[in-house]
Amino acid sequence: MRDGRPPRSHPSTQAPESSRPAVAVGLVALATLLAMSAWFSATAVVPQLRVEWSLGPGQAALLTIAVQVGFVSGALASAVTGLADAVAPRRLVLVGALGAAGCTLGLLLCSSLGPALPLRLGTGAALALVYPPAVREVASWVTRGRGLALGVMIGALTVGSAVPHLVTGLDVGGGWRPVVAVTAGLTASGGLVVLAVRGQGPGLVLGARRRVSLLAGLASLRRPRVLLADLGYVGHMWELYAMWAGVAGLLASLPALTGRADAERLAALGAFSCIGVGAAGCLVGGVLSDRWGRERAAGLALVCSGSAAVLLALGHDRWPTGWVLVLCAAWGFWVIADSAQFSALVTEAAPPEEVGAALAVQLALGYSTTVVSLWLVPRVVAGAGWSAALVLLAVGPVVGALAMVRLARTAEPA
Repeated sequence: MRDGRPPRSHPSTQAPESSRPAVAVGLVALATLLAMSAWFSATAVVPQLRVEWSLGPGQAALLTIAVQVGFVSGALASAVTGLADAVAPRRLVLVGALGAAGCTLGLLLCSSLGPALPLRLGTGAALALVYPPAVREVASWVTRGRGLALGVMIGALTVGSAVPHLVTGLDVGGGWRPVVAVTAGLTASGGLVVLAVRGQGPGLVLGARRRVSLLAGLASLRRPRVLLADLGYVGHMWELYAMWAGVAGLLASLPALTGRADAERLAALGAFSCIGVGAAGCLVGGVLSDRWGRERAAGLALVCSGSAAVLLALGHDRWPTGWVLVLCAAWGFWVIADSAQFSALVTEAAPPEEVGAALAVQLALGYSTTVVSLWLVPRVVAGAGWSAALVLLAVGPVVGALAMVRLARTAEPA
């Protein structure tokens, strides 16, 4: 000590300053929103690709289906190998976002469907390193109010999924390539935003890789409450991604837009609004879950989203355009409001040692279901029209709601 003053600490010995939990959650949610814009980057420009690449309805659907398959494959691989337990979540988010951006940029070099499909598959696999690790990162910063934090994250996923429609609607340069380039840039920026989080969440524990046994997850289906929660999730997923992928096409088919030169742009802006409003639905769903219970809240959301689909089937081509837009917005609000409840139900119903495996199986079942509905809906639209496709989508919420009624009557195991 000199002159009565304590010696200064060397900068290398000082602990790095940590972000505040609210700031950390906000940054991770923003990173997720930006990164997930790659998911529907090709789907949003399907009308242009259908013409330029001579795609049929089934072929166009493969651009979205490939992302679904890549995501579930990447998520299962991460769970089975224990990668998520051994690597810091923010590092995974960065790598995943940059990988998804690279695969999306690769579309600019494609002139047909064939080379685009592996890139879309890679996009999905890379995004599997973004969303699940981002949720884990948020959970490590929050000890109280995790329900709200999870709602924020699902809201970020929802708005991010809608962003390509916004970029398309803003007409950033004409054609599909500028839309793909912009969404790739947004995805990469999401990986960079997560680097702004300082320090480490107090609840984050990294260690040796813990491999998840999918056999244990399948065994958990013998528990009635797990099985019913998964059945509800399957019904939810049957509708969700098909709605997100198809709502722009539904709006473009409205009589008021048919024949207009700017129909695709207006439909894209409408789709962004109808999907993006689901972020508010996530928060409402979380509040209702806390007040009424998960089964009732999820059941209400399923009934409301399924009812919106049926009403649209009855009058989308006859009612005033404003009414149809309101119904589509209500559909988008409720179709995602129950999403968080199904995984929460599984975490409560499965034994602690089987939770990771049970969640992995639930994810696989849900995203495998989206592949079927995404493939079917365009074919039904082409053959029988949107009314038939909307009724087909409403089957999922009916099945899911019945599962929630049954689950509410099923007692917890002793």
